[in-house]
Amino acid sequence: MELNAKTKISTILATYPFIKNYLISINQNFKALDNPVMMNTLGRMATLSQVAMMGGVELDVLIAGIADEIKMKTGEEAVTELDTPPPVARQDILKGIIRDLHKGVDIDILKKRFLNLIKDVSPTEIASMEQKLMDEGMPESEVKRLCSVHVEVFKESLEKTKTIPGLPSGHPVHTLMLENRHAEGILEEVGAAKGNQELAEILERLSDIDKHYLRKEHQLFPVLEAKGISGPSKVMWSLHDDIRYFLKDIKATAKTAMPTDNELKTLVFMINDMIYKEEHILFPMALETLSDDDWARVKKGEEEIGFAWLSSAESLEPSEGVMLPPLPADRVGSLNLDTGQVTAEQVNLMLTHLPVDVSFVNENDEVIYYSQTRERIFPRSPGIIGRKVQNCHPPKSVHVVEAILDAFKKGEKDVAEFWLQMKGRFIHIRYFAVRDGAGKYKGTLEVSQDVTEVRALSGDRRLLEWD
Repeated sequence: MELNAKTKISTILATYPFIKNYLISINQNFKALDNPVMMNTLGRMATLSQVAMMGGVELDVLIAGIADEIKMKTGEEAVTELDTPPPVARQDILKGIIRDLHKGVDIDILKKRFLNLIKDVSPTEIASMEQKLMDEGMPESEVKRLCSVHVEVFKESLEKTKTIPGLPSGHPVHTLMLENRHAEGILEEVGAAKGNQELAEILERLSDIDKHYLRKEHQLFPVLEAKGISGPSKVMWSLHDDIRYFLKDIKATAKTAMPTDNELKTLVFMINDMIYKEEHILFPMALETLSDDDWARVKKGEEEIGFAWLSSAESLEPSEGVMLPPLPADRVGSLNLDTGQVTAEQVNLMLTHLPVDVSFVNENDEVIYYSQTRERIFPRSPGIIGRKVQNCHPPKSVHVVEAILDAFKKGEKDVAEFWLQMKGRFIHIRYFAVRDGAGKYKGTLEVSQDVTEVRALSGDRRLLEWD
């Protein structure tokens, strides 16, 4: 067998299955080869060049090691050939191409240079390149501006690495790709719409794509960032916002008139271009990088955000359950909450920095907490802690307190609110029944807020303005 940068790992494993255990034994990053999803998708087409990069080893070292293992186990002599630069050299070439794009060098010249110098390039290498450019000081806005251009340069190579079928139904990438197919269908309707009224209805359906982007931003990107991959996420999020703003503007126009052909073509191009970037760069890179448990973590919370044009996604079980990542040393002893981990100090700081006053009464009507904010609306002192809430109000209003608590405990009401004007300020006071997952009453939360300035707001303020 000939071993070189282009040799597919699937071909090697089909002939020499023992190579998988060998690779895992020398580098735990190769445990991804034990992942059926990985092997059924990218594993079918991943080359030794890409495998070396995934494991963080030099290509020539990897090839030599595999050849030695084959000889030791079978006595066969593998033919080895290193015909592409090692990963570090390829990174330098890729970065050089991007820098030349930044300088305005003709794209056709760079395309030829790329195809002549680089035989294989993986989506992960492109993502790594973007990350390094940003780490070296290139502004995120510049990387974003060049993103579409460098995808065009790498397009012929990327076409070979498009995510292929084989993902289980319910896998986050499978769901995202299903949504892309729906988006493509709606985009075809945009081009065929007759009249602004019909277009307005189509654009309203297209707006559901925001859920697609939100799941990427809040479910996939954080897990990638935990792996040290943040540059591509920032660039893509910025492109999401461009699409959101442009779609919003066209929807506003379509309510009364037909947008121009150029505007519609731009919208269609922007969304199709995002689909291309997802399926040729983001998804393959993520599949190469994330484990089963990582994907289960991505999936956890998808239902809360919702799906674009889909009612739900089937379940995806992690290999060993979803575990929160280990806590840094300075956060050991923190509280494990439903959606994160925070220390007692951080909880206290959050509560005292809220623009509201908070008090909590437990199920026994005892005041057990109040937030000591800088400018409390109603005075509180430590002496109130442990006191019956009925004793903290004037006799003339105790009956109101009793009525609220009684309704909360019986499950008849969940909220009670009042507002009053005091010293020229408008104060909003709300009481919330606090219940556990089984619906059992656990106490009452009081929230008081000075909404004088809030009530005076009007119009829009989309840019940061500090007085």
